[in-house]
Formats: sequence, C-alpha cells, structure tokens
Amino acid sequence: MLYLRNIFFAFCVLTLVFCFTSCKKDKPVYGEVPELRFESVSHSSVNAYGEPLTFVISYSDGDGDLGENTSDAHNLYLTDNRFGITYPYRISQLAPTSSSLLIYGQLNIILDNAGITGTSPQSATFSIYVIDRAGHASNTVTTPAITVNP
Repeated sequence: MLYLRNIFFAFCVLTLVFCFTSCKKDKPVYGEVPELRFESVSHSSVNAYGEPLTFVISYSDGDGDLGENTSDAHNLYLTDNRFGITYPYRISQLAPTSSSLLIYGQLNIILDNAGITGTSPQSATFSIYVIDRAGHASNTVTTPAITVNP
C-alpha cells in the first residue's frame, strides 16, 4: 500500500510540474542587430526634381543602441537603386546610452526629390538600412517601384 501511495504522490508532483512549465509563454527574442520593415511610401509616381518622397519604416532594436546624438553622424542610409547613389541620414539617439532595452517604432525618411536621366519615365526602387552605435547593420528593406516622370 505504501508503494502505491509513493507512486501516486510522484505522479501528482510530475503532473503539477508539467502543468506549470507547459503554460509558460515564450517571450519574443530581440537581438542586438536592428530590424527594419518597410511600411509605406508617400507617392507611387512623382515628377523629377519636384515633390518629396516620404518613406515610412518600422524598426526594432533589442539593446536600444539605435540613433546617435553627434550631429554629423550618419546611421540611416537610403539608396536609389537606379544609380547606386546613397543618401546618408541621422537618427537621433532613441534611448539613454547606459540602458539596454528593447526599442521600436516608426521612422519617416524624406527624400527632397528624385532625379532622372533622359526624357522617359523611369521606375525606381530605394533600399534602406540602419547601423546602430555598436556597428550592427540592420536588414535592408526595399521599396516597391516608384515611377519618376520627366
């Protein structure tokens, strides 16, 4: 009888342990490398050297070291894939230097105007990536095609 009681007790303990550990939800893991997601662009067609384009991207950074307070630092890069021209931008520091916390949000990147070569409309895509203070480069996001009219 004592033997059956011990088996029953062990079974109850194992059942409780299983219940408590199986109900735990895994938290998403965010790494040190910033991650970007393309959200939108203001126009699908623009006149060359005319109207600005606004690109909206979402970002997340697991250790919060995205952005820089030095005014001449560049940490966001927008490339016109037609010509391979890269425009540098600066993201202001988004979290205190001594912290190590998850940050996320959206950024608006404004390109004053899109150039063109020739007299025919051109299809342009743009690529965007960021670099955090530790030197980690994010993934690169690419916009849908935008028509640039002469």
